[in-house]
Amino acid sequence: MDYYAGIDVSLECSSVCVVDGQGKIEREAKVASEPDALIAWFAALEVPLARIGLEAGPLSQWLFAALQACGLAVELLETRHVRDAFKAMPVKTDRKDAPGIAQLMRLGWFRPVHCKSLPAQEVRALLTTRKLLQSKRHDVEMSIRGVLRGFGLKVGPTTPKTFEQRVRELVAHHDTLEQISEALLKARAVLLGEFKTIERRLVGLARRDAQVRNLTSVPGVGALVALTFSSAIDDPARFRSSRMVGAHFGLTPKKYQSGETDVTGRISKIGDHGVRGALYEAANVMLTRPVKSSALKSWALAVAKRAGMRKAKVALARKLAVVLHRMMRSGEQFLRAGRAATVAC
Repeated sequence: MDYYAGIDVSLECSSVCVVDGQGKIEREAKVASEPDALIAWFAALEVPLARIGLEAGPLSQWLFAALQACGLAVELLETRHVRDAFKAMPVKTDRKDAPGIAQLMRLGWFRPVHCKSLPAQEVRALLTTRKLLQSKRHDVEMSIRGVLRGFGLKVGPTTPKTFEQRVRELVAHHDTLEQISEALLKARAVLLGEFKTIERRLVGLARRDAQVRNLTSVPGVGALVALTFSSAIDDPARFRSSRMVGAHFGLTPKKYQSGETDVTGRISKIGDHGVRGALYEAANVMLTRPVKSSALKSWALAVAKRAGMRKAKVALARKLAVVLHRMMRSGEQFLRAGRAATVAC
């Protein structure tokens, strides 16, 4: 008889449950959330494990890679799918989640998630750090403006280069405000310096990656957008069709149909928010900046005439996802006019 296991991962200890082919619980335990501890626990069972499931999360990719490397049949489960399956449970606890995951593995009612490679995880960590530093620098600048506004001092329009000088001019001869501004400006300078360091590293990675360089040949797609998309896709072969990529990143409309009801809503916005935002920014640049004309841009402008610029940008973002994936999968270069610009869209 085959056996199935479910792991509910927590920071220190994970709940593990093993069920048989009939759904009967064979073993339950709390195991340290470490690969070696989990591997040793499964080895001590001495029963054939057909599948082991764990929900995607902060520690899950690390544990998944280690369990898979030692030959265990492990699956990484989509969080939204698991959450919806557990909504029928009257009580939700970690101990009950592990048997629930095990039952999902037994029934086969689960959707596996791609575990990204280590290089892709490193690029995504760099992109997340860059975004965090950018956000905190902006928060510091807005805090300075807010503090000075309370004393009737208006910073007004500035550029990143003139902001510091403008603040110093305003707080001159105000001892308390000078001390506050100096502390915040120093924090801003440190954040800006680290932000530029991370950005330089990302640009260097983009220049050394032939696949990313190829993606930047698409109008509006810069090094950061190409890196964001490439690291999120990781393995282009995991999508059967390029058409699936737009839906994967939440750029296709929601659909609800039941009986006489048939509703088509706005885009689903599921999946990676960072990738979706990067694709939308690239679409915005293509449609609003003086970039070279292409079949892709002409198509989007035609959509804008029919449905408006906002919908055209979303539609172009979806099509960019399809085109970029096709370029990653086939190695084709982007052609500004003709078939390759709209292939598989």
